[in-house]
Amino acid sequence: MTNPHTSALSEAGVSIWLDDLSRRRLESGELAELVETLNVVGVTTNPTIFANAIGGGDGYGERLADAASRGLDVDAAIVELTTADVADACDLLAGVYAATEGRDGRVSIEVEPGLARDTAGTAEQARQLWARVDRPNAMIKIPATVEGLDAITETIAAGISVNVTLIFSLERYRQVINAYLAGLERARAAGIDLSTIHSVASFFVSRVDSEVDRRLREIGTPEALALTGQAGIANARLAYEVFEQSFDTERARFLIGLGANPQRPLWASTGVKDPALVDTAYVTGLIAPNTVNTMPEATLQAFADHGHVPGDTVTGAYLESNQVLNAIDALGVDYAEVTELLEQEGLQKFDASWSELLGTVEHALREAR
Repeated sequence: MTNPHTSALSEAGVSIWLDDLSRRRLESGELAELVETLNVVGVTTNPTIFANAIGGGDGYGERLADAASRGLDVDAAIVELTTADVADACDLLAGVYAATEGRDGRVSIEVEPGLARDTAGTAEQARQLWARVDRPNAMIKIPATVEGLDAITETIAAGISVNVTLIFSLERYRQVINAYLAGLERARAAGIDLSTIHSVASFFVSRVDSEVDRRLREIGTPEALALTGQAGIANARLAYEVFEQSFDTERARFLIGLGANPQRPLWASTGVKDPALVDTAYVTGLIAPNTVNTMPEATLQAFADHGHVPGDTVTGAYLESNQVLNAIDALGVDYAEVTELLEQEGLQKFDASWSELLGTVEHALREAR
């Protein structure tokens, strides 16, 4: 039986994806159980998730020993380990993928963070990862840097499904949607069936609150403190308005009429970092049709335990959300500065995780040899 709270969320149009993957989750049956009981219909990964999984060692010993015996270097070993996990998760979710006609049952794997400022390198590695995983329900994650925009277009144009990650600002989100539509137009010109291409746009939530709230607390006035904990959800709700507007244009409607899929908003970074907020705040506050919420397991379990689905909590809140961001701006918190900083920090965190992963695997290969 499925959980009533997660079932209600799914029925409200929110696809629940788990923001975690490991060999242990696959082999223990944990992931299968979450699919069966908590309505999980997708999985996202990133360099930090793999650094934690492989660094923990659980389930990877034999695979690392085998990689060492075959003389694989650290880069090749990492590709082998991570793509194997993603391929197996894709197989586990194949039934969901079929039942939803490709909408869900998706598993994302990210290009190396060091390529985030390299358009050609990102597009090339996206093709390599897609071929290596070799599952139609995989998604390649590409960061929404300026350099990543053309790589998104090129990857979509090749018929590869993409999860665009690290989106913080509304302006960058508009650019991401344009990159997706441009890719669909090129795919159509190449004779690719547009219905086979899917994409999500990962809009980050809690990190916006963390940085904005830090600045509001520095200001310290009652007006500033009253606005803490509101920026992340307001920003995401306005992103949904951008989604509605952008996929109701003549350009988008034409492509959808040819079988293309709208690029759904995905709420990322939905684990609550501020103990003053309810632990399900970034789920209950962002319920709307045609969205994805990718949750760390702690957030998923919290929602399963005491989550609430009051209905659509997004589309009626655009005016209020604009007022929140305008009030924050009036206090001197620069939106563009915040979102640019968050993109840089996001890339730095993934770089650090990737370096940690390289060191862990290199040490394990040496030990095995």
